[in-house]
Amino acid sequence: MKVQKPIQELAPRISDCLKLIYTLQEQGQKVSTSVVSERLGVSDATATMLFKDFAVAGWVEHVPYRGVRLTPEGEQKAMEVIRHHRLLELYLARELGYSWDKVHAEADKLEHVISEEFEEKLDALLGYPTVDPHGDPIPSKDGVMVVRRGIKLAELPVGQTAQVLRVSDQNPEKLCYLGQLGLYPEASLQLLSRAPFDGPLHILVGQPPTQVEHMLGLTLAAEIIVTAPEPAEQ
Repeated sequence: MKVQKPIQELAPRISDCLKLIYTLQEQGQKVSTSVVSERLGVSDATATMLFKDFAVAGWVEHVPYRGVRLTPEGEQKAMEVIRHHRLLELYLARELGYSWDKVHAEADKLEHVISEEFEEKLDALLGYPTVDPHGDPIPSKDGVMVVRRGIKLAELPVGQTAQVLRVSDQNPEKLCYLGQLGLYPEASLQLLSRAPFDGPLHILVGQPPTQVEHMLGLTLAAEIIVTAPEPAEQ
């Protein structure tokens, strides 16, 4: 494995692993061989070998009790993979009419094979976008990713209005369901009430006069990132 190889020349398993490590780090999870082997569908021995290869390449370092962590070089490489993936997701949704619950799996297949020239043309065609169909930020060409900060819908104060920023889960069934409720990025909503004992949220989705009421489970609401309320004036 050579550090200087462009993404399209890396084995898919390598780029998938880089992307997964970044995602786990972003979520604050431990990056262990067991987690990586389970998510990638490979053996623990294969995951261990990937970690060793990445360490030799200078892409990861071991962190006690936290597994491995990407180095700046490794993070830059992961950004390249994520940029390919999210540009492809947006292209599939905007230009080819794929629904947002299907773009992730298709982009997974294509991200390994597109060239840097293709990526640049795709970026220009889409108008140099900054977010994908799920609201996830698209890294810039030089590996900078601007994340719009928000809070989980599950933590929104009752009575507050907000906009959906992103949905952190890529599960197609969940995305399909959220789409049916109209909970896409940029959608407006208001939290009307929260049932006690981890009960569901009663929300109002949309803009007047076409707002629709829905009930949403707390677990799913924790995967929806919305704009944080404005601080109260003193």
